[in-house]
Amino acid sequence: MSSVRSIPYLLAALFLASVLPAEAQLSPAEPDPLARIRDAAQANVQACSATGETLCEQVAPKIIENALGESPLAENLRRLTDEIGGRVTGTPEAARAVAWGVGAFRDAGVDIHTEKYTIPATWSEGATHLEILSPAPFPVRLVSVGWAAGTPSGGLEAGVILVGEGTEADFARIGSSARGAILLIHSEPLRTWEDLFQEYMKAPGVISRAKSAGAAAILWMSTRERLLLYRHSNSYDGKIDPFPQAIVAREDALRIEHFLATGRGVRVRLDIPNRIGGPMEQENVVAEIRGREKPDEWVLLGAHLDSWELGTGALDNGCNAAMVIEAARDILRTGVKPRRSIRFVLFTGEEQGMIGSWAYVRAHRAELDRARAAIVFDEGIGRVTGYLLSARPDIEDGVREALKPLESWGVTQHVMDAPLGTDNFDFLVEGVPNLIANQEEANYLPNYHAASDTLDKVDFLQLKVNTAIAAVTTFGIAERAAPLGPRQSRAEIESLLNTSGLEEQMKTAGLWPLWQSGERGRMP
Repeated sequence: MSSVRSIPYLLAALFLASVLPAEAQLSPAEPDPLARIRDAAQANVQACSATGETLCEQVAPKIIENALGESPLAENLRRLTDEIGGRVTGTPEAARAVAWGVGAFRDAGVDIHTEKYTIPATWSEGATHLEILSPAPFPVRLVSVGWAAGTPSGGLEAGVILVGEGTEADFARIGSSARGAILLIHSEPLRTWEDLFQEYMKAPGVISRAKSAGAAAILWMSTRERLLLYRHSNSYDGKIDPFPQAIVAREDALRIEHFLATGRGVRVRLDIPNRIGGPMEQENVVAEIRGREKPDEWVLLGAHLDSWELGTGALDNGCNAAMVIEAARDILRTGVKPRRSIRFVLFTGEEQGMIGSWAYVRAHRAELDRARAAIVFDEGIGRVTGYLLSARPDIEDGVREALKPLESWGVTQHVMDAPLGTDNFDFLVEGVPNLIANQEEANYLPNYHAASDTLDKVDFLQLKVNTAIAAVTTFGIAERAAPLGPRQSRAEIESLLNTSGLEEQMKTAGLWPLWQSGERGRMP
């Protein structure tokens, strides 16, 4: 495909209808599908320019014009996804992706360096295979769970036990039959963000119960329709999960489930010859625009650079890695330095428990009192409707102020959710104000971590709009006269974790002991 996706004018009109007021919506016959959105942004700027705010008068319109105009955004993303592809932390592809990020920031004219850290282990999949021995052989498509242990050399032969969704009641029902067996865990198709969150949160409990019951391995029924395969990890600290697990294509898993539900025993030979190595040095990519008045204070805009290798990681999270680079370029091209410094970071190790951003926070603990905000994009290509504010209502007014130039774009639906699962987490537990872009699901969820996560799914018109939103938000927070919000104390963070429900998520994921010890989060 070409480096810039062709977008029919009708589709562009439908998109713009969703982000612009009626008077600014686009006619399908218009030759420039971005013209009206530029005009709407300019109207916002003119409306607030009477207040004399530098952001409105000088910078916001320039950022927007840069973001919506010609740029290397699409070509950068094409190089990352088509020439490098999947980028598992600890692989040569991940190293090439770091070099890509360094080169793209350098081409944008932004000061750039890398910061090293060490991952606890490296991992790659061998020739995962499942052979149905009885009652009726058929080919089964499956992949190993990421960062999971492999089976013994030569694989293992065992019966399969149907365990429902793997709840405590399910394990009580199957009793001692789990010992030495391979367990099949049922799932429902993925439809919403909540479904995805539940898939991640239920796994640790199932694994713990399976190990206690003496099971040999787990087969997870794919939550994706038909035969679409995907991968994720159940590790939140970068260490190898000491239990063999695989994700089975949904139709194949349903067929096995049918045999078991109708009383026909299923016996299989499972081979998961994963390749596991020791600690290895990795890098985050860090660029910076120094502030003109308070250069030692900083706002961070980040996205994760790594991805699983089944697809090319275009939606998760290549599009946002490319967007962060473009946001830096668009801000720099205005010729106006922000009041505070802005750091643009491409984190690696996100898929293994956010270990790259954890390493970044550890390395910069001495200066976190001067960190004014961390803004993270990690929800693909969907329209940005606002930000998740991580249970910090005290920062909402400042976020709305930063977004005032984009008022008519509808980026106003801020929510207080504090989910576990992306690179804002270690900033949150250090007390730094943090935001996650709240994006519509669009075509992101079905392709999340899947073989179908490829460049053809990227809507470049939407990516340009998201770039403008990210850049205006970041510059606006960096430019504020007052900081967005204070750094919270450990007591305040602990209260937030409890009231937001994040404490329970951390306990489920095995992160709570790291918080209690001070190894992860603000020191006691």
